[in-house]
Amino acid sequence: MTRKCINADGAVAVGPYSHAVEAGDLLFLSGQTPIDPQTQKLSEGNIVEQTKQCFKNLFKVLEASGLTPDNVEKVNVFLTNMDDFAAMNEVYATQFSAPYPARTTIGVASLPLGAQIEIEMIARR
Repeated sequence: MTRKCINADGAVAVGPYSHAVEAGDLLFLSGQTPIDPQTQKLSEGNIVEQTKQCFKNLFKVLEASGLTPDNVEKVNVFLTNMDDFAAMNEVYATQFSAPYPARTTIGVASLPLGAQIEIEMIARR
């Protein structure tokens, strides 16, 4: 069976993977770090700015697949500093409307390119 992949302008892959893969009515979005697609470099700034950039990148992938944030069912957030949880959460709350997707937030030792945050999602058609 051939994998149906989605790649989006305005999102960046830093390895050999697709931005998203469809499986039936589910879309599995690869984790996005806060890379600015214009500069191809990690977004400068604090966790608020990095969280916003992650969502910009992820929503470009959703858009390329014909979906919106309302289609998101599950979100996984990876933080290198759990002290950033409250600030990340403030940005997160502005990205979706109630009822919010299910979510897991995990503290990790490090992320690619020295990012403070990485976010991945699962959406449904």
